[in-house]
Amino acid sequence: MRREDPAQWTPAAGPDTRQWDLDPNTTLARLLELNARHYGNRVAMREKALGIWQEFTWADVLEEVLSVAAGLEHLGFTAGDSLLVLGDNRVRLYMGMLAAGALGGYAMPVYPDATPAEVLHFASEAQARFALAEDQEQVDKVLDLREKAPGLAHVIFDDPRGLNNYRVEGLIGWEKLRDAGAARLRDQPALREAIVHRSQPDGPAVFVHSSGTTGKPKGVVLKQRNVLAGVSNAYKGKVFGFGESILAYLPMAWIGDFAVSMAAGVALRFTINVPERSETVLRNLREIAPTLYLAAPRSWDNMLTTIRVRMEDSTPWKKRVFDHFIELGVAAERMKLEGKVPSDLQRLMLRLGNWMVFGPLKDQLGLTRMRVALTGGEAMGEDTFLFYRALGINLRQLYGQTESSAFNSVQAADEVRLHTVGRPLPGVEARIADDGEILLRSGSIFSGYFQNEEATAKTLIDGWLHTGDAGHIEPDGHLVVLGRVSEVVHTSTGERYIPGYIENRIKFSPYVRDVAVLGTGREYLCAMVCIDSEAVGHWAEVRGIPYISYADLSQKQEVYELVAAVIRHVNNALPDGLRIRRFANLHKEFDADDGEITRTRKLRRNVIDEHYAAVIEALYSDARSVRMKAQITYDTGETGVIERELALKEI
Repeated sequence: MRREDPAQWTPAAGPDTRQWDLDPNTTLARLLELNARHYGNRVAMREKALGIWQEFTWADVLEEVLSVAAGLEHLGFTAGDSLLVLGDNRVRLYMGMLAAGALGGYAMPVYPDATPAEVLHFASEAQARFALAEDQEQVDKVLDLREKAPGLAHVIFDDPRGLNNYRVEGLIGWEKLRDAGAARLRDQPALREAIVHRSQPDGPAVFVHSSGTTGKPKGVVLKQRNVLAGVSNAYKGKVFGFGESILAYLPMAWIGDFAVSMAAGVALRFTINVPERSETVLRNLREIAPTLYLAAPRSWDNMLTTIRVRMEDSTPWKKRVFDHFIELGVAAERMKLEGKVPSDLQRLMLRLGNWMVFGPLKDQLGLTRMRVALTGGEAMGEDTFLFYRALGINLRQLYGQTESSAFNSVQAADEVRLHTVGRPLPGVEARIADDGEILLRSGSIFSGYFQNEEATAKTLIDGWLHTGDAGHIEPDGHLVVLGRVSEVVHTSTGERYIPGYIENRIKFSPYVRDVAVLGTGREYLCAMVCIDSEAVGHWAEVRGIPYISYADLSQKQEVYELVAAVIRHVNNALPDGLRIRRFANLHKEFDADDGEITRTRKLRRNVIDEHYAAVIEALYSDARSVRMKAQITYDTGETGVIERELALKEI
């Protein structure tokens, strides 16, 4: 007999309109079973393989998840066990995470480009005995760790190419594991129901990590009720609705992907489309034309850079038409943000622009059906923000954190402002501490860092999450995020500033990929800039500027003038004491493998200060250049040294 389930469906005229009642006191496994029961024939997941989209219905997904869960249990996986998940976005990897959660275990996704040392840290932290790897590359990475992490007894792989001749104890293919589990389900009729109800609302949903800007990433275990409370809050805040179509391309180790692709995807019955490869995301985006798209500002910037590069290669007439209507659209959006209404003539011209430019461009990008467009993770440049809104895409800013299941606040569709992140979502309380820190309280917030009571005590106080972000709440309830509280520093003259705030504004330029602003305890500010190789490379080619490498391009006098113009533009909006006086273009990008940035591209300032100490000292001297030696880490894990003379530029 089926047990009473807290996840109920609202009564309606027919099964097509039944909906989850938004009660977070349930689990993803139970919601998956409900989807299969009521919408079994509907497509739940698609995955492009060998050029063909493969479809999986909700019934297919449930059967696969339960079979794999039964197979894992047969291998000895129990509640409290950890499953490392390594690879790019793949349907089977998502199913494996759901299977681990159904058994009360910790699914721990790892960034696919994580170094062996990082994987070892995660495996040791959770004492992982199981790993789910996408392909041979990821399998090799896990097998190499066995000497240092002997507990990794079982390695399951998805793609068998290159693995047929492996004779390694504990290595098993997905199909073999699934078939073994399916046999158990046939032989034990009660097992299916037992697995569906095995996990509990207070059990783990996913094991992810903080960004780790000041040290090793901290483990964050989000409960089933945490992630579902986050989805419930976001739904009530009209962030998204039932039945959205999404492209699951974000790194699986980032909470944003799990919150949207898995938690919301299962709870709200999304159609979850998985791209063929990370390199084909834009092509697959056009094929799918999703209704919901979440991307970091850098992804939106990269798409805009691609558009502008293509327009540079277009005919002069097409370029003039494009520029004309984009300028009209941006001007109209500025008026709307100021509370003004475009004139009848402007609206007529915008309709013409939609027919000639906006509509065809959105079709080329796969944005024609987009109902919800979100950006989060850091501030977005005004030019980029207005460009997409000029196309008719209702782009909105989202504010979330790993510790709060990704959803804190979001701009309302009809109340978008450039400087805020909207009001806190329903179910989320926010207030500002005396030192300016943003505090949050919600059912979506975690219970503490994994085996780290000291960090937990500093972050969770009297039921409030201390976010570490500085900000304020405007009189009408809109939340403004300024930057990290820990990054509030002072110059030697007493000027108070947040480096990240200035850095984000410099990165608004498509020509700048990363930048580190310096000045703590110094008389004035300087900067170290990493140019964007694609955007600057195309800019140089159009102007006939030859170069042979990233390092060579970065040191061209013309490129220095280009970057100087970007910094001058930002300086104009800063007080005199916080204007950048000198800068250097670095000969390489900041690299996560070198420990200079996190996998989510946040600066590790202590590492950067150490690696580029010679450049920093030269910037605060009378030197006109500096000889820089930098250690780099290759994909193989081997290291090398790159050496270059870097110019130092006055602003």
